[in-house]
Amino acid sequence: MSKTLDIRPTAGALGADIGGVDLSQSLSDDIIAEIRQALLDHLVIFFRDQDITPDQHMDFAKRFGDIVEYPLVKGLEGYPQIMTVVKLEHEKHNFGGLWHTDTTYLEKPPLGSILVARELPPYGGDTEFANMYMAYDTLSEGMKKLLDPLQGVSVSNLPRVKQTRQARVDDSSKVKTDTVLTAIQPVIRTHPETGKKLLFVNGAHTIRFEGMSDEESAPLLKYLFEHQTRAEFTCRFRWAPGSIAFWDNRSTQHNPINDYQGFKRVMHRITLAGDKPS
Repeated sequence: MSKTLDIRPTAGALGADIGGVDLSQSLSDDIIAEIRQALLDHLVIFFRDQDITPDQHMDFAKRFGDIVEYPLVKGLEGYPQIMTVVKLEHEKHNFGGLWHTDTTYLEKPPLGSILVARELPPYGGDTEFANMYMAYDTLSEGMKKLLDPLQGVSVSNLPRVKQTRQARVDDSSKVKTDTVLTAIQPVIRTHPETGKKLLFVNGAHTIRFEGMSDEESAPLLKYLFEHQTRAEFTCRFRWAPGSIAFWDNRSTQHNPINDYQGFKRVMHRITLAGDKPS
């Protein structure tokens, strides 16, 4: 129980709204520790009615770890470590618009991200989150035993995710168009802070199991991708002006819903450095 913060669970599976704090201010170490514990307890935490500048966004993020730049697309002008997640009025695909864990094609995927709403459509654009502890816990013992020694191959260029970021790659790419980033990740990961096991594959980046072909891996991966985003493992966040979401990328997946055609949506994201999964 927090001594200071007003923490209210969002759904049965994960998520909590946090009140009683102004993120534009310099926060005490005790408050930061309470926020970090809330993140570990609820996996994704939400703040409402916040008014923060890019500098304050950076200052808040630095209290939780080192900031890393997104590897594929340039950041905000003057703030390379803040990524602008935008969909313009004429665009059909939204950035990252499918269930995924961020950048598992890196050897050290992020600890998490802090996303600030800057410009919102009049409706739509909610984000769903899913609990990967629950995805693991609800597998049969036989399936856990099968998956435990397996490693997943994650890549940055699967067609289903490439199309969601193509517009931003076209206007602000940091790498050559044929660049492919690849990393090997454990299928079952142990969270470095909670010590709990979780399912660590995702439909945006995991292409196969190490030592197997794409075709051999596909049926089991298809099952796992469908299993890990079951409705009872999820929560859904409705954005409003001043909203901020902070998710643990190690234990969650997220899905920004693309249901606001013809409208603009602009978000600012800061990503925190993670460790090598084990």
